[in-house]
Amino acid sequence: MLQDSFNRKFSYLRLSVTEVCNFKCNYCLPDGYQCDSRPKTLNVEQLRILVAAFAKAGTEKIRLTGGEPTLRRDLPEIITMCRQTSGIHTVALTTNGYRLLDKLPRLVDSGLTNLNLSADSLNPHTFAQITGSNSLKEVLACVDKALTLGIKKVKLNAVLLKQYNGRELQQFLNYIKDKAVSFRFIELMQTGDNQAYFSEQHVRGETLKQQLLTSGWRVLPKEPNAGPAEEFYHPNYAGTIGLIMPYSKDFCASCNRLRVSADGKLHLCLFGEANDDLMPWIANQDIEGLKLHLSSSVLSKWQGHQLHNGNAGLTKQLAMLGG
Repeated sequence: MLQDSFNRKFSYLRLSVTEVCNFKCNYCLPDGYQCDSRPKTLNVEQLRILVAAFAKAGTEKIRLTGGEPTLRRDLPEIITMCRQTSGIHTVALTTNGYRLLDKLPRLVDSGLTNLNLSADSLNPHTFAQITGSNSLKEVLACVDKALTLGIKKVKLNAVLLKQYNGRELQQFLNYIKDKAVSFRFIELMQTGDNQAYFSEQHVRGETLKQQLLTSGWRVLPKEPNAGPAEEFYHPNYAGTIGLIMPYSKDFCASCNRLRVSADGKLHLCLFGEANDDLMPWIANQDIEGLKLHLSSSVLSKWQGHQLHNGNAGLTKQLAMLGG
């Protein structure tokens, strides 16, 4: 398994399949996706080489992200390819859920095991204010459809925003009272393009954590290949709560994931200062060579991000790498 110089092991790949997004979330792309030329993306065969190399290097879980991954018409083929790769046990998808309802059965048939949907508010008006879309009803319908189809893990993601959903905790809790899903609250992160917005909207996840603990919520042990969320359960609730708190102490100590952008660049950290072009090995279909290169590259992964110092590295906005 890939291992860095701090003895962290990496079994989880977040793979962006497009940087294009069809939402205008005010914390990410308030003006919508902007591009002067056709974005470069790896095709299915190129992705196969990439995934095979990661699998040989010990990767067991792949999360397909964007931008918005459902904009790829060949997403079912990408999911099938990932599930058919020896060593890959989990294929997850992070999506805004827009026009996903009819596509979901085919994605499950293709091998999708886990699903994360964005739901930054359960109030339709607030949801539309944040995302620029009136699709909350469809997103929530996708949750029920996913559970019916037998998807192993269904999660909803909400970015904590002081002036939008900062006072909606009870509404979120009511939703998971009888529904066996996880609601994950993500602490707003500063990027290259959102400094003013960050200052206005940032809410410390630690504040929400203390609210949960004083209300009888208890910490859940982390599962293998789990993401960065601290998970909480309550005996009176069917669902669980997750908190992703990048500004918390030792957040990076348990890092277990690497990221590859839609154009085939390895990012050792979401907020790193550099990327590594993997196309020479992909173009040559050199799976073994790429595996060795990954093993070498991960040794240069630094101990933690520099968000505390206001440094977001190369990340201008989260659509670049899907968070």
